[in-house]
Amino acid sequence: MAIESIEINLKTQNCRVFTTDGVVDYPCSTALNGPGEQEGSGCTPRGSHRIRAIIGRGEPENAVFVGRRPTGEVWTEQLHEASAGRDWILGRILWLCGNDSGFNRGGQVDSQRRYIYMHGTPPSEPMGVPLSHGCVRMRLQDICELADQVSPGTLVSIVES
Repeated sequence: MAIESIEINLKTQNCRVFTTDGVVDYPCSTALNGPGEQEGSGCTPRGSHRIRAIIGRGEPENAVFVGRRPTGEVWTEQLHEASAGRDWILGRILWLCGNDSGFNRGGQVDSQRRYIYMHGTPPSEPMGVPLSHGCVRMRLQDICELADQVSPGTLVSIVES
């Protein structure tokens, strides 16, 4: 099964993966602040993107990342409780790069420079509800499965309907 493209739907909070064998849907969680491209907005950028990098292959499914690097920590409920308020980036990171110059690429609207990712989140975080700081959060098992099958350059469309 080869992945052809991915669509993130901000309205339905769904990640739809188009493959050579059909379509696979995963629940996700996008920005609490809604859609938007402006740097510092905490919004999820819309439009055409591509996967710039896949980070974390070979790491444990619940590996903790800071600054796109594994910290050596492995997420557990005990670590979560001991680190209240931490914005967890877990498992894998699919770093997105905007394709639309002036809309989600370049200047103050650059998705890559905003560090917009698709990444794993703790099981305590709900899916289907916008709660992130701009990224696309997914269940650990789902993001790891996706990261193992996707390639850099894969198109990711972020839509509102």
